Amino acid sequence: MNDRRRSLPLMFLLLLPGLLLQAVGGDLLEDHLQAAPGQPGADGSSPLQYAPSREVDIQHLALDITPDFKRRTIEGTATLTFTPIARPLAELRLDGVDLEVRDVQSSEPLQAWQATERKIVITFSAPISPDHQASLSIRYSAAPRKGLYFRTPELGYAAADLNLWSQGEPIESRHWFPSFDAPNEKFTSELTCRVPSDMTVLSNGHLVSSETNAATGLKAVRWLQDKPHSNYLIALAAGYLKGIEDRYRNIPIALYTPASEIAYAPSTFSGLKEILAFFEEEIGVPYPWDKYYQVCVSDYHWGGMENTSLTILNDRTLYPSEGFEELRSSESLVAHELAHQWFGDYVTCKDWSHLWLNEGFATYYDALYQGHKHGRDELLYVMRGNASGVLGAADDHLPIVHRRFAVPEEQFSFRAYPKGAWVLHMVRSQLGEELYRRCVKTYLDRHKFGNVDTHDFSSVIEELSGRSFDAFFDQYVYHAQQPDLAIAYEWQEREKVARVSIQQNQKVGDDVLIFTLPAKIRFKGKFGVIDREFTVAKKSEEFFFPLPQAPEVVRFDPDYTILAKVSLPLPSAMLHAQLGDSSDVIGRLLAVEQLAKKSDPETIARLKHVLNTDPFYGVRMEASSSLRQFNTPESRDALKASLRQPDARVRRRVLMDATGPYLSESLATALEALKTERNPDILASLFQALAPYSRPEIKELLLSALATNSYHAVLAGAAITAIRAQDNPEFIPALQSALSSHEQDWPKPTFLQGVSALGWMARNEEHREGVRTYLTGLLASPLDTVQRAAIQALRSLGDPQATAALERFLGLAKEDPLRTEAQTAINDLRATRKPSVELGTVRTDLLALQQENKDLKKELEALKKKMDSLAAQSTPAAPTNTHGRKGSPAPVRPPPLQSK
Repeated sequence: MNDRRRSLPLMFLLLLPGLLLQAVGGDLLEDHLQAAPGQPGADGSSPLQYAPSREVDIQHLALDITPDFKRRTIEGTATLTFTPIARPLAELRLDGVDLEVRDVQSSEPLQAWQATERKIVITFSAPISPDHQASLSIRYSAAPRKGLYFRTPELGYAAADLNLWSQGEPIESRHWFPSFDAPNEKFTSELTCRVPSDMTVLSNGHLVSSETNAATGLKAVRWLQDKPHSNYLIALAAGYLKGIEDRYRNIPIALYTPASEIAYAPSTFSGLKEILAFFEEEIGVPYPWDKYYQVCVSDYHWGGMENTSLTILNDRTLYPSEGFEELRSSESLVAHELAHQWFGDYVTCKDWSHLWLNEGFATYYDALYQGHKHGRDELLYVMRGNASGVLGAADDHLPIVHRRFAVPEEQFSFRAYPKGAWVLHMVRSQLGEELYRRCVKTYLDRHKFGNVDTHDFSSVIEELSGRSFDAFFDQYVYHAQQPDLAIAYEWQEREKVARVSIQQNQKVGDDVLIFTLPAKIRFKGKFGVIDREFTVAKKSEEFFFPLPQAPEVVRFDPDYTILAKVSLPLPSAMLHAQLGDSSDVIGRLLAVEQLAKKSDPETIARLKHVLNTDPFYGVRMEASSSLRQFNTPESRDALKASLRQPDARVRRRVLMDATGPYLSESLATALEALKTERNPDILASLFQALAPYSRPEIKELLLSALATNSYHAVLAGAAITAIRAQDNPEFIPALQSALSSHEQDWPKPTFLQGVSALGWMARNEEHREGVRTYLTGLLASPLDTVQRAAIQALRSLGDPQATAALERFLGLAKEDPLRTEAQTAINDLRATRKPSVELGTVRTDLLALQQENKDLKKELEALKKKMDSLAAQSTPAAPTNTHGRKGSPAPVRPPPLQSK
């Protein structure tokens, strides 16, 4: 999808499921359930979700949009050309959230139309017959809360970089234009956007025209996508953008950025041609669209989004061409999004339950490109990272194809991305590369510009291979989890047999099966290399393999073709032999992993040797991490002796491992490295390593980093991390001043990080008025991300006087995340409020007043008795008033208790 993703490392940094769902909000749930057929589960779980029915075939959608950047609104006209399917159409229902519909015109007579908060319903005077082409135009306006995002000075962005951008996946397009907002309808589209003449407009397809209206001064830029695609892939980016352009064969390619960041474009753009060429050869299908443009935009929510022929990227993927070495690369992100032009755009999942057909393919083809460019070890290392993302998941209880989701965003998880990639890797391994390529090409050719589900892919595999893959897809795609294999090896010298026992330890139930899978085990020794293939099919099994003599190396799944959690304990001698096998990168990584449980001198010496000599950077990094785990004088000496690493990735890891323990020697290492290191990302890590040391000279270093102007404020962000960890209130004035000065030019994540740190650090201060005033001022920000950060910071601050400022959010809709955040903060502030001195004084005064009142009543009663007695002596008796005495003084009541 959008790749929210994306590159694997970037994907997981930007696509954490908890953050995703927090960002979704209640209205997305309501959006989706409007179109969700199916019944809730007996346990109250979400209803089964299916693709909505298509009552019409939409052939074309034309949008004409005029944005008002200052007001962050649009005026638009959407014109749809469509044909009813199978039966007469009396009423057409379109998705449209909070669209102010002004007028509806149609080629067919209309009886009426109405616009609700979430739907536009058009009723025709007479049903339109099947196969009769009709059209209608909807004129509307909108102030989109989703789908179309403005980045303007009013929101705290630089005027020179003013822009807007769209985000359609999964169901956000309905917030800025009326549509059939589901992936199972495809149509051609065009988009005309009217902007000031000095702005750039980008959209899907090819540029048709760009004309300026002399009367309005607005430039109308028209883009046409003349091949069908799904609604969520329609894109718009407009504003003060600059670009670099080129061609791949006859295909225009380009990268646009906010105007101020164009100098950083080459680092992201440089490898695009090579990736295109590799994908065309590997996939076997030429690039299917008119152009391939990328545009980086400010504060995009994810890593990127693969809109047809126009990918939108987060501008944080940009970086200077020099200085960052191996630590920064857009290659993986760019490859992932480009792969989507085939997998997701050309052929699209029918509904969100089969999302892995979009995301799993894109994730895997990114890995294949890494292997193509950097070697097979890199491919296997990337797949190991993907496996870690699956095997380490805490909520692994759902299958890849899952229909009981409350909102589509739930599907954008490890199940679709790394697990989907592993499904493809296993299929490719079982079929062989050539047959796999034929299957993929056939799958794409057969379903081009169409929609697919998992069966469409598996049926092609079975057709071309002649093999049944029912069990494979049932286990890995339609059921949850993967094998958890506990393997034990034993050499039986008398019989000259290797005994291997395998037990499947996954918790088997309705959702998790006992797996049947082809496996291989490799034995290496003086006899050479012997591979034995077998099938794992039972919960517990034993296998016996005759060998000429005891092997030196035993490797289960030596080609790394099975997604499984594998435990195979081996003696140190075998691990040492495995560690020295230059042909087996996964084997070396597994050996380092097991050796991390030992800390004897020989192990430390071997890991030090690996750290300085292994040909693959990933193995060197793992060796460094293992040495850190030991945390002995010998292991720390090994790390200090290995600091000079030419690869920046390894150098950063070794520095972090060497400076990790809280020791004076660790501090000395960090301070020495700060003198010579030039890579900004490594410097940032070193500043963070200073956090445990609260010395005056460290304070000065952190304040210096906070004030340093670095690319994307990477050093300031590191300083904020360390400052927060130190929790020293002496930093508060400098941090608040930096936030005030850099609200517009720091990246929003860095600014929000600082806001959070400010509230936390001031929580125990006696005088918090200045911090409270600053944070409550941020509540007025037009950016909900800033508002949310300010609310959370005020909650951390713990100042009850912030309650009144937070109460204004309680008037928002019940499902609004800001309302929920504010209510939580208010509850916490009220729970921690202590009785004040003034309140205690009021209570004391009240008690005294109540006592005085009692005394006064007694005196009045005594006086009354005396007066009555005197009156009785001087006047004749009168009839008794049984209802009391007229004119009796009113009782004295205490004043009401005022809350403070």
